[in-house]
Amino acid sequence: MTTEAQITGWLATQQDAMLAELKEMVNTDGGSYDKPGVDRTGAQVKRFLEGQGIAVEVVPREKHGDCLRGIVPGAHEIASGNQQKNIVLMGHRDTVFPKGEPDRRPFTIQGNIAYGPGVADMKAGIVMNMFVLAAFHKFGGAPGPLVGLFTGDEEIGSPEGRPVIENEARSARVVFNSEPGRPSGNVVTGRKGGVFSVVDIEGKAAHSGGNFEAGISAIGEAAQKIVAIHALTDLKRGITLNVGLVSGGQSVNTVAPACQFQIDLRYVELADRDEVVGKLHDIVAKSFVPGTKAKLVIKGEFLPLNATPASERVFALYQGAAADSGLKVAGEFSGGCADSGFTAAIGAPTICAVGPVGGKAHSPEEYLEIDSMVPRAQAMARAIMRLEKAGL
Repeated sequence: MTTEAQITGWLATQQDAMLAELKEMVNTDGGSYDKPGVDRTGAQVKRFLEGQGIAVEVVPREKHGDCLRGIVPGAHEIASGNQQKNIVLMGHRDTVFPKGEPDRRPFTIQGNIAYGPGVADMKAGIVMNMFVLAAFHKFGGAPGPLVGLFTGDEEIGSPEGRPVIENEARSARVVFNSEPGRPSGNVVTGRKGGVFSVVDIEGKAAHSGGNFEAGISAIGEAAQKIVAIHALTDLKRGITLNVGLVSGGQSVNTVAPACQFQIDLRYVELADRDEVVGKLHDIVAKSFVPGTKAKLVIKGEFLPLNATPASERVFALYQGAAADSGLKVAGEFSGGCADSGFTAAIGAPTICAVGPVGGKAHSPEEYLEIDSMVPRAQAMARAIMRLEKAGL
């Protein structure tokens, strides 16, 4: 029996074990700002991998979940060229949900569908990576060192995870990011970049009836800035700007002394990012209401995932490997952002959304297709074993 057959055959027997790990992980709190919760999911990953005999390195992070590196040595005793570079299986453990969400709606299964906070985005992908690493440790066959990189703050732009991800990408042969497979069953070969920023505006308080003319409305200033910011949207170029949160004012009968709003910018080409951010700074610097002051602070950022000749070869390789697992997979472009943009920007050939299939992420209806877990794990394993044949 070939190593490929041994690995895929073993994975075919692991669905129940995968679901047990997934249930525990989904039922553990893990919002991005809940470091203890995200670290508890990290402890679960570490316990599983070390139980399989896999070495785990913990990279401590101060404010958010620690990063973990599970390491499976390659099969070659004397490696050269690409064989020396790491094959990276990547994923994030944090979710967008508030503390206590697993208690309110714990992991449940209805037929072939599993539900729960983070079940698809992306705890199923984390579990899948754990089992693929275990399979290669058990049977060998990896054409180079495997690194499972498990981060803890992707949902807020990876403020502490990004340097770890970028450092990993510098020595990566290829990166498989196990974000959820699309509801269509496809993987993601391109993503938008994103910039998430906050604008704070200072005005002057005054009684809105008895002393109106002495006030300077920060809300009035925000309203005009928001109109100007939304006008920067250019759908043909894939550029969108959305002010999704606004807060401000003191009372209904007070001219607003302060206002804050938050901007979501999405773009395709990196040059567009610099152009639009420059225009944002111009709008923020201009006072539509005389006497107001404003500042813009970028709070988080993702880089775009754009195809390269090398990443196209990775996709073609994965597509063939998926076909041998009984899956028909195409590539999709996504307006959503992910850590895969960071690895691609460093130059590592990257493919995203190779995790189990799911949908409706970030909502109470988030779901996972259970019967996609094993075939997607097998597809990744086959792709890893065929890297050399694909010239990667």
